[in-house]
Amino acid sequence: MRYFIELAYNGTAYFGWQRQPNVISVQEVLEEKLQIALQNYTAVVGAGRTDAGVHAKQLFAHFDCKESLNETDFCFKMNTLLPKDIAISQLFEVPGEAHARFDATARSYEYIIDTQKNPFTNQGSYFVKRTLDIKKMQEAADILLDYTDFESFSKVKTDVFTFDCSIMHASWKQVDHQLIFSIKANRFLRNMVRAIVGTLLEVGSGKREPKAMHQIIQSKNRSNAGASAPARGLYLTQVDYPAHIFTNHGK
Repeated sequence: MRYFIELAYNGTAYFGWQRQPNVISVQEVLEEKLQIALQNYTAVVGAGRTDAGVHAKQLFAHFDCKESLNETDFCFKMNTLLPKDIAISQLFEVPGEAHARFDATARSYEYIIDTQKNPFTNQGSYFVKRTLDIKKMQEAADILLDYTDFESFSKVKTDVFTFDCSIMHASWKQVDHQLIFSIKANRFLRNMVRAIVGTLLEVGSGKREPKAMHQIIQSKNRSNAGASAPARGLYLTQVDYPAHIFTNHGK
């Protein structure tokens, strides 16, 4: 039987989602605790990768298990085993061919910026001292929807076959002393959101005009975009799937 789990994590202590040699990852910790819970090594496939230090408010992963699992018992046991910065909220039995990564139709991220020093949010946001023009940042963000090739915002020497992404939404909003950038697309390149945010911050601080976004994207050159914003302000907030994936669960 194939199961999806819905989880969330604070990525501060981890070198991203994906298992890697010599560093700790969310996937590694999850598989280690799953082995204890199921008394058998069980590989886990995530909906996507998050970079080192990036957080996830919602991420799905799948694994296979021969036995039938009770959602309440499984989630309780796993959350007892997992460290305090990783939590599982739901377990779903899904069709055998369902795939957490390949069946995902869209992913949404938020980037949080504090405009006022706050000791309670400093580990989960990026504090920017300078004044930012949110209207100009939104004007530049709107330009993203006119393009599909985002090589200029991709980590160099990355192992992808295409730089094409369909961005469905990109917007800024202000909530008290925080600026929140929301973006949704069918897929994202490595480092893409942080590179976009870093570039938009340069627009907001007056270093670039909003229309410069056209030239940056058309150049297909990472060096023409801004520096990447720090990982601590970035959150994967939602992963979308076709309704039939969760038919048996009523989600």
